[in-house]
Amino acid sequence: MDSSAIADRRQLRRKLGFWRIVAVLLLVGLGFALYRFVAGDLPDTRGPQIARVKISGLIQDDPELLERLKKIRDNDQVKALIVSISSTGGTTYGGERIFKAIRAVAAKKPVVSDIRTVAASAGYMIATAGDTIIAGDTSITGSIGVIFQYPQLKDLLDKLGVSLDEIKSAPLKAEPSPFHPASEEARNMIRNMVMDSYGWFVDLVADRRKLPREDVLKLADGSIFTGRQALQNKLIDTLGGEDEILAYLETRKVKKDLPIIDWKPEDKTSSFFWPGAASWLLNRLGYDDFIKGESLQKIMTDKLFLDGLLSVWQGAAN
Repeated sequence: MDSSAIADRRQLRRKLGFWRIVAVLLLVGLGFALYRFVAGDLPDTRGPQIARVKISGLIQDDPELLERLKKIRDNDQVKALIVSISSTGGTTYGGERIFKAIRAVAAKKPVVSDIRTVAASAGYMIATAGDTIIAGDTSITGSIGVIFQYPQLKDLLDKLGVSLDEIKSAPLKAEPSPFHPASEEARNMIRNMVMDSYGWFVDLVADRRKLPREDVLKLADGSIFTGRQALQNKLIDTLGGEDEILAYLETRKVKKDLPIIDWKPEDKTSSFFWPGAASWLLNRLGYDDFIKGESLQKIMTDKLFLDGLLSVWQGAAN
């Protein structure tokens, strides 16, 4: 074998050796990413702690959140719970379920409701589940009330030359309908349902805030309040943030030097190794724009398929 062939073979071996090293490093990196992806965001339940749950966005019936709150309730290492809320509200039923789950936690350990930027309507409903409510001076809260909305498409269909015929078992079946104006009977049916849920909401606030029902009714006209106004109206207990939260918990015999552990929702993509690990790596590399699928899915489901009675503050768009 001539010297040039030997040199070529050595060069080929060096290249193969380099790529073998690269492949091993990639496998190690992916293995580490998988470990961090699966276990990195799980709450540390091994030692005494203060759990924190963040509730943000549109409030709906959320089985995963309810299960998380149940685990916090039953975990003896969790000495207290902070519920951090940033939400303009959502479905009344979703707020009711979360409210009851938080009250179940409060039956076993102290709970503080921490109002962040906004906790309005169903967001405020959830806040009342805490043993105490703390908000910022300029936080937005209130909007105690219930709303039922439905689209009206008749004028659009008329312009398109489309009509809809229907045969139903009773006049109020499938009312109100987007295909024709609601009858007075249908409006009364919906109004009665809204007012019944509204009365339930008012009674809940009166009970939790220890206020006369008449006083709550004066506040329950849909108005929103800053944290300072809410304090004057006795809708919250204290203005402040984490220092005030820890000071309150200390009065409940919870050590203020305990670590605050965020109990986050389980990643819905955890059952898929490659997308999940890739998302984790992209996030750590700073390419967050590539992993917004969950946000897109949330927008699609939250905004397009929201049903039922709503307790939500809708700020007017400019």
